[in-house]
Amino acid sequence: MLITPSRVELHPLTLSDQDEFISLVRASAELHGPWMQLPTTAEEFRTWMRRFDDGTNRGLLIRVKETGAAAGMVNINSIIRGRYQGASLGYAAFAPSAGHGYMTEGLTATLEYAFTELRLHRLEANIQPGNKASLAVVQRLGFRHEGLSPAYLYIDGGWRDHERWAITAPAPWTPDPSLPEV
Repeated sequence: MLITPSRVELHPLTLSDQDEFISLVRASAELHGPWMQLPTTAEEFRTWMRRFDDGTNRGLLIRVKETGAAAGMVNINSIIRGRYQGASLGYAAFAPSAGHGYMTEGLTATLEYAFTELRLHRLEANIQPGNKASLAVVQRLGFRHEGLSPAYLYIDGGWRDHERWAITAPAPWTPDPSLPEV
């Protein structure tokens, strides 16, 4: 994984981001289309934010350094420790900034954060086969294709197949203290 100077930085998603987040999600409805469903009301946003309370999920905004605008979001979901040391990624660009490479840079920063700060060993991205933009991002970042998960997630009124892509921490890697020694 090549680390290059980035035009973006990661910020923890907080309740104070509610209005901006909802506005951007609404403006991005066509972009997100059948691929994912994000909160579009204050009540949905507050409910959605509860998933981050116990630390097993992390929500991040990808912000453009020059303007402070939110270009996208990324979640590090279902963090599992012990022998697994992994999590899954969920991410979405916001329409006003889409197509400028900000998501690739933001996900590069996310990988660095996940592998160094969180000390995760493995990250998965599960992507619907028709989502060509998302598939292109993980391919650029060096994820490897591991297979198809039929009826993996319930999205847009139905169970959707997803391609499973994964990447592991580059060596050397410092494990989380919860990794058993034997």
